Amino acid sequence: MLARRAVARLATQPSPIQAGARNMATLREIEMRLKSVRNIEKITKSMKMIASTKLAKAQRAMNAGKQYGLANAEVFQNTQSDTPATRKLFIVISSDKGLCGGIHSSVSKATRRALNNSPDSPLVSDISKTATPAKVDADSPIMVIGDKSKAQLSRALGGNLVMTFNQIGRSIPTFSDAAGVADLITTSGVEYDSVVLIYNKFVSAISYEPAALEIKGELGLKNSDGFKAYEMEDDVTKDLAEFSLANAIFAALTEGHACEQSARRTAMDNASKNAKEMIGSLQMQFNRGRQAVITNELIDIITGASAL
Repeated sequence: MLARRAVARLATQPSPIQAGARNMATLREIEMRLKSVRNIEKITKSMKMIASTKLAKAQRAMNAGKQYGLANAEVFQNTQSDTPATRKLFIVISSDKGLCGGIHSSVSKATRRALNNSPDSPLVSDISKTATPAKVDADSPIMVIGDKSKAQLSRALGGNLVMTFNQIGRSIPTFSDAAGVADLITTSGVEYDSVVLIYNKFVSAISYEPAALEIKGELGLKNSDGFKAYEMEDDVTKDLAEFSLANAIFAALTEGHACEQSARRTAMDNASKNAKEMIGSLQMQFNRGRQAVITNELIDIITGASAL
């Protein structure tokens, strides 16, 4: 009876050959994972270098694009109106590409806060700091530039989306891209008193924040006190409203593109650091497993030599 129990206990315990084979399989898995993580580290480092190169070009384009926004501010300094705009059209500016941190989610969250009339909403007009913003309707129309924010807003505010744009600013945004978007907006048939641009504001090379810029429409310009003092044709006001919208969109596109490259560089830098830490941990685990296998083999050799 005792012999049967001893035989059964020996049968359930793994043999040294099986244990060594299991260790070798584990070492092979660790080695394959090390190889894949090293490849990922090479890719993230390359993407970081590319983003750093593109960031310098994007900053130069952003500084040039800001001049268009400053021109708009100078034109509309004397267009104050006592009646705030009631019908607002929101234009959310993001991009089609990912792997750039929270660039897209920041403007999506800012848009949801603005439609909910949240007190921490970035809906503040950069054209008229003294104007009192009207309460935003929950059913305000939304247009999105970029597929990433479109996918995020379609889940929460799918009924508000009236038009989306993609393949804009794949490299560096140009004024022709902004003019094309402004032309499609004005000919879309959507009624609005003012346009609110939700975009990412470039703070520094490592930080950004969501911002809002309000552009008056054709009726807002006509009803402003500064324009009432002059006799102008309807086409002049209409053309000025469309041109100012194109200027603002171009300035926001260039600034958002610079924020995207900055965030991508930061994201790839963090990914490279995480891959490096994982490589160190896996390398230590691999060395310990290899040392255990070698120790077991030495024990088997010494045991066999002692038996002889």
